[in-house]
Amino acid sequence: MASNPREPNPVDHHVGSRVRLRRQMMEMSQEKLGEELGVTFQQVQKYERGANRIGAGRLWHLARVLEVPVSFFYDGVNSTAQQPTGFAEGDQTPIINDFLQSSDGVALAQAFSKITDPKVRRRVLELVRSLAETSDTSK
Repeated sequence: MASNPREPNPVDHHVGSRVRLRRQMMEMSQEKLGEELGVTFQQVQKYERGANRIGAGRLWHLARVLEVPVSFFYDGVNSTAQQPTGFAEGDQTPIINDFLQSSDGVALAQAFSKITDPKVRRRVLELVRSLAETSDTSK
């Protein structure tokens, strides 16, 4: 929990970052999401930063607009909320979350999600793993 009441709660920040991630994956602007929710784009920005809490009813509405279950917004919350002093050695969750929120991460997720053939998905994953191993050994 945040020590300063004006600081965003880690869970609020996490939920907001998941809203931003899904909005970007859908290639939706903050303005468009705001219109769908009946709020300004500035309010959407505050939600995404975790500066303003998202109430239960609003979260349900967000889930419908963004076409995900409410649980999507809490995916990975334990790893961010319960480790305020750092993370366990080898835990890649913060690195993965940062990547998924980057423009490259969003673009990769969008492109990968368009691959419908499971065999092709596995081969792409194998290729990426191979490239990552090659990158690690060349350092």
